[in-house]
Amino acid sequence: MTTVETSPLLSDPAAPATSAAVTGPRRTLTIGPHTIDTPVVLAPMAGITNMAFRLLCREFGALHSQDDGGLFVGEMVTTRALVEGHKESWRLVTMGERETPRSVQLYGVDPATVRRAVEMIRERDLADHIDLNFGCPVPKVTRRGGGGVLPWKTELFTRIVTAAVEAAGPEVPVTVKTRIGIDDEHQTFRDAGLIAQEVGAAAIALHGRTVVQHYSGEARWGAITELKELITDIPVLGNGDIWSAEDALEMMDQTGCDGVVVGRGCQGRPWLFADLAAGFAGKPDRIQPSLGEVAQILRRHAELLIEFFEDEGRALRDLRKHVAWYFKGYPVGGEMRHRLATMESLADLDAKLAELDLESPYPGAAVEGPRGRAGTPKKAHVPDGWLSSRELSTEHAARLHEAELDTSGG
Repeated sequence: MTTVETSPLLSDPAAPATSAAVTGPRRTLTIGPHTIDTPVVLAPMAGITNMAFRLLCREFGALHSQDDGGLFVGEMVTTRALVEGHKESWRLVTMGERETPRSVQLYGVDPATVRRAVEMIRERDLADHIDLNFGCPVPKVTRRGGGGVLPWKTELFTRIVTAAVEAAGPEVPVTVKTRIGIDDEHQTFRDAGLIAQEVGAAAIALHGRTVVQHYSGEARWGAITELKELITDIPVLGNGDIWSAEDALEMMDQTGCDGVVVGRGCQGRPWLFADLAAGFAGKPDRIQPSLGEVAQILRRHAELLIEFFEDEGRALRDLRKHVAWYFKGYPVGGEMRHRLATMESLADLDAKLAELDLESPYPGAAVEGPRGRAGTPKKAHVPDGWLSSRELSTEHAARLHEAELDTSGG
């Protein structure tokens, strides 16, 4: 299999399209001084949305867009790690020359640390947009008071967002991402939206699930509708169950939100950003790749990972986690999937891809829909006494820093 400079679908704008036409004016998204041609944000996903994957999504997003087809946010980094000078964390917030606007997501629990981290990013001129994560449902984070349970403490939430907005200044808009709440009895999204709007955040994104839900069940778009009706001065973005361009258009029509955030829906399907750009441009074009085209896109992903890691072995090992997503629904047997998931080098990948039935057409519905594991609802792990008050106690404040010690997977 020969090396390609761009994926075949990028070099062929006449990609297969669905028969249902989408009409209407192009919809855009304005975040502070930035107007994005396609109102779509790539959600940060730990270990997934590194520079290589972001660039691949950008290449597809540009297919039907005047710009890159959305905002592509980097992997979440803790503010404490930046302030303490962790080399890998600084590498993660350093965007490539082809990434504009440069979007960074930060996670922090201490207003002073958040402020300093944002100041350092500004001093080094590393971001054009900063997103704050208040939606992580991972127990090792929430049991210490961080992630999706932090907005329950309204004063702390206010101080953190305020610190980031003040440190970023008007040139670098700060946005907030959160969930409905901890559970149905402890909802926080309304207060979070009002606070974000009041202290100068440029937008708020709502994942239509609680911390208890994790990624299970269906996202509750009704909460996004409610937040949009409540928040009138800044954009409201919807997140949850965007598997296709039609889902994104339906969410915006149903909820009135100003844009959508896409996470799991693009895993193994970076071409979703071409579909989204086309949909929001009122075009019917939809990419339906053959197995051979998917193989070439995977190959392009490998090249970008090698460029990012500057280490072929590490790059190919990182790519392994994407194999099942890329070939979901395609006639690739279990043995071959296993062999691909143990690739060691680019030459090894090429040899294995060459064994596939590259003429196999797009399988249709088998490729579409949810990606990865939805899981089941889980108990919300919070510090003892956390839910008894919206105020932060002295005891909780003293231990809150532990919520930033290990956020991998959050």
